[in-house]
Amino acid sequence: MTGPSAFAPGTFTWALGIEDTCVYPPARFAMAPLDEHALTDHDASWRADLDTVRELGAGALRYGVDWPRVHTAPGEFDWSVLDERLPHAAADGVTVIADLVHYGTPTWLDDSFADPRYPDAIAEFAGAFAARYAGVVDHVTPLNEPITTASFAGLRGVWPPGLTGWDGWTCVVLGIAAGIQRTVRAVRAANPAAVVVHVEASTLVEAADDTAETRAEAELLETLGTVPTDLVLGRVTADHPAHGWLRSHGATTPVLRALVDGAVSIDLLGVNYYPDLSPRRLVHEAGRVVQHAHDRWTDGLEETVRRFDQRYGLPMLVTETSIEGDDAVRSAWVRDAAGAVQGLVAQGVDVRGFTWWPMFDFVDWSYAAGGRNVEEFELPAELIAERAESVRKTPYLRRMGLLRLEEQADGTLARVRTGAAAAFSRCAAGDEDVQRAAGS
Repeated sequence: MTGPSAFAPGTFTWALGIEDTCVYPPARFAMAPLDEHALTDHDASWRADLDTVRELGAGALRYGVDWPRVHTAPGEFDWSVLDERLPHAAADGVTVIADLVHYGTPTWLDDSFADPRYPDAIAEFAGAFAARYAGVVDHVTPLNEPITTASFAGLRGVWPPGLTGWDGWTCVVLGIAAGIQRTVRAVRAANPAAVVVHVEASTLVEAADDTAETRAEAELLETLGTVPTDLVLGRVTADHPAHGWLRSHGATTPVLRALVDGAVSIDLLGVNYYPDLSPRRLVHEAGRVVQHAHDRWTDGLEETVRRFDQRYGLPMLVTETSIEGDDAVRSAWVRDAAGAVQGLVAQGVDVRGFTWWPMFDFVDWSYAAGGRNVEEFELPAELIAERAESVRKTPYLRRMGLLRLEEQADGTLARVRTGAAAAFSRCAAGDEDVQRAAGS
């Protein structure tokens, strides 16, 4: 059952997350299903995986509930998998944060996040979920990373509904914001004890050259990074810096007014940050502005958390962080990131938890696109070529977990604990030497 003191004022909870991207495209869409629970063998190994959460000492788990697979038709649900998994996940006092939407929608929503039925559909699912699992899962994330969802689904056409350009981005963001507002109301109506955990990605963008186009793009991306959350909270009034820009890209005054009037509150603000992926430098190359990820280590983490704190003044969790690399690099990030977050707490910033995501490695999202790079930033050409030519998952495995996935001869994925897993366990157990080393 849910731990009574998880994320309460003055507490700090060590958490884990299992990568749960779940995108099932309509038949007309040019991509294969992207279902991380299936791709990482979690569907077969779920019981052992959930036991590992407790063994590593985590007090909370962010866990996806596979909306596209559960909500089989309007008003129809298949709860059989969740009925088995969620009580097991929540055993022994582990607080489960249910990830209701992680980039995908049911295939019967023809236009996904741009479908006019979307806000009501997700609210229907959220209310049914909250009622069914009240007392087992009381913490709910309405939708993971609105800003990332809008990029993949609305700006660059990678995932359904496959819209492109800033008009497409605006369309998806407006649908997402309305869906989150209705989700929050439906969850609280079904379970008054529910805790809403709103999760957003970091936006840390800088212009790496002095061209006017690069500077303008960096400024725009920085401005838009908080727009989805501002919309949910009813902050995008006529004097908001993005109001006119949204109007110029298809948002109507009545739609924006409805989002102001429909404002909801959130209980906890989740912040996602990856030191080698979240910070971006913009460069003007070959007549266009491109993004390059660069590593800002704990400086970027601290800046991100402080920005969210200053803007919203809400209690926060670090809901995703990890780094790609060998065991030594990941172990170093456990220690340094934990120390940075606890340093912020010591300075009075209201951060109540730290989540390593993903607990085990995952399959790169390009797998569903035949190896084509789907990220916002540039990847090495040789890596793209290697993935496209492979019939195995190994070239696609993202080495970001506390547990390393190792592909076996039969194609299954074995879980191998790393030194980073041991470092996380020591932090979760309150090992003071580890904490001091992390903060030094």
